[in-house]
Amino acid sequence: MEPLFTTERLSIRKFHPEDYSDLADIIADPEVTYFEPYPTFTREACIQEAINLSESDEFFAVILNQKVIGKIYFSKKGAGTYELGYTFNSSYQGKGYACESIRGFMSYAFENLGARRIIAEIDTRNSRSYRLAERLGMRREAEHKELFPRKENKDIFNDFYIYAILKKEFNS
Repeated sequence: MEPLFTTERLSIRKFHPEDYSDLADIIADPEVTYFEPYPTFTREACIQEAINLSESDEFFAVILNQKVIGKIYFSKKGAGTYELGYTFNSSYQGKGYACESIRGFMSYAFENLGARRIIAEIDTRNSRSYRLAERLGMRREAEHKELFPRKENKDIFNDFYIYAILKKEFNS
């Protein structure tokens, strides 16, 4: 399957069922999934999850040299607004791949999908993620107090920042 688009170093495409091993390197890592709303997967469960993602119109694979190094979530919320999320293999973090792929995805969405506004809900404890949103030109619009329960303790609720960017504010 052809990529949706490419950047200088990466390509972004739909997931394939055979991506399960690379996907496991991402979502079976408890450090990577710590802030995610889903539990850490077992490597075996990643086989079915790769099938599920390949059938979804909301999840995209970030590819470097034929290896899936990241997962982008992009979901239509109505009125031209889309929600963005991202998760990357820990071995590839801190090298600019997330910024490059997300900037490319934002450009693709604004130019090809009719996106008017892109938002991201980010756990306030996840400074790496909200700093990335800020590098991408997103602004912090709100802080939602005690929005979702923690995975490890359902009696404690996490606070979330809401980041957003409008098409007219985006500089590709």
